[in-house]
Amino acid sequence: MRPRRTEISAQTEKCCLTRQTGRVEFVGQWWQRVIAVDVPLSAVSGWLVFAVAAALVVVAWPLTRTVVTICHEAGHAVAAVLVGRRLAGIRVHSDTSGLTVSRGRPRGPGMVFMLFAGYASASLIGLGVALLAWAGRSSAALWLMVVLLALMLLRMRNFYGALVVLATGAALALASWFAPAPVLVWLAYVVAWTLLLAGPRPVLEVAGNRSPGTDGAQLAKLTRVPRVLWVLAWLLVDVGVLLAGGWLLLPWGR
Repeated sequence: MRPRRTEISAQTEKCCLTRQTGRVEFVGQWWQRVIAVDVPLSAVSGWLVFAVAAALVVVAWPLTRTVVTICHEAGHAVAAVLVGRRLAGIRVHSDTSGLTVSRGRPRGPGMVFMLFAGYASASLIGLGVALLAWAGRSSAALWLMVVLLALMLLRMRNFYGALVVLATGAALALASWFAPAPVLVWLAYVVAWTLLLAGPRPVLEVAGNRSPGTDGAQLAKLTRVPRVLWVLAWLLVDVGVLLAGGWLLLPWGR
């Protein structure tokens, strides 16, 4: 029986070694895709990408608005963690509204920062993607978004929100793993342009919303600074980020 046991042990060891080797190879392939350097888009492709993103913002706004809401709530969540608040949960609803709940001091600079972060987040994320794409790191930009969505998924507290975050993250992950490099460059540029162009629109929408539950109304209550000034501040940030990101993404920025 001893030779038989030795044979089984050798086969088991070989199987484990094969699995470990496969995992190492997988991680190695993934890392090579993450750090891959892109070939820049041509001038024609750059303008085509801009046109596609503009169409998504104008024609497919309900879909794009959901993505913007995900970014908005992610901004609240990240800001809450940065100022030391305890993140309780995130919700994204089918009407494109959202809610981020955190625990901590109900007043003070931390609360103001957390509330302000939401309407600036889509534009700032778009700028981050634009910077990485401009530097030739489109794949890294997309994988960072996948990581952010995965972390966000852990804090989702409603089914619809979990579904859309999971679907968005899975789509980006599959594309980043299987798509050839030129497609990843296109995708990163489309994502960046879409977020940059879409960022100011929700601010314009909330400008006419006088509900006491809006971020602007809550900021006005906390700081005694009129709601309209917070709206103007968001517009200033979003439009400024759009101009900066646009300069990087358009042909003359490369």
